[in-house]
Amino acid sequence: MMMEGKTIVIAGVGTGLGSQVGRLGLREGANVVLAARSQDNLDAIAGELDPSGERVHTVATDITDSEQCQRLADSAAERFGGIDAIVQVAARDRIFGGLAEVTREEWMAAFELGVVGSAEFTKAAAPYMKARGGGSVIFIGSQSSFIPLVPQIAYAAAKGALMSAMYFMANELAPDNIRVNTVVATYMWGPAMENYVKETAEARGISEDEVVGEITQTMPLGRIPKDEEVAEAVLFFASERAATITGQHLMVNSGLMMR
Repeated sequence: MMMEGKTIVIAGVGTGLGSQVGRLGLREGANVVLAARSQDNLDAIAGELDPSGERVHTVATDITDSEQCQRLADSAAERFGGIDAIVQVAARDRIFGGLAEVTREEWMAAFELGVVGSAEFTKAAAPYMKARGGGSVIFIGSQSSFIPLVPQIAYAAAKGALMSAMYFMANELAPDNIRVNTVVATYMWGPAMENYVKETAEARGISEDEVVGEITQTMPLGRIPKDEEVAEAVLFFASERAATITGQHLMVNSGLMMR
């Protein structure tokens, strides 16, 4: 198991990618700290992942609050003795629209969570990773930052800005053996995508298979990556198998864009 005895802290845990990262972390022997704004949701996910509670810890956290970021890092280290990797999944991915539609408040919300919150979470956790001799920071990017897949200008721009910040963090934290990388996802097959396909099919009066077919027709592998498949890439970056990889992005996209 490639994460035996390590501790991973995941911010922005829901029923999709965040919980899958937690599940795979447990599979690979890690202790897992789950963070999101809703304690009830965290408790439900934690109970499903590890009913014993021995290797899962939850901390209700809004990463737009610096004090809550620090509390999350402190609580994780107190519970499991340190931090070896953090994964930042949280984002304002429900902000839709282009330049004409998105409000100033929505722009600010996207950047406050996606960029500033990510930086504050990393800043709080970094000393604990340094104390362990190094660690790994994994951000979740979006292919929308490269090509306009859907009208989400604020979300995509925030993800692009986070990528730029990643290069600075990778350079700054490298002397402490802390690696910083980004997993860039496209559409991911999980609860959110399933709902999107269902709603789109109903709205257009076509089958769900037709909706999926439209999405996958430009993917060389011909299928939408699953949440757990994206999570596998996250666990790779979190592990020592990626010990000399930093400041990089990896697209998990069924070949939709090769770059």
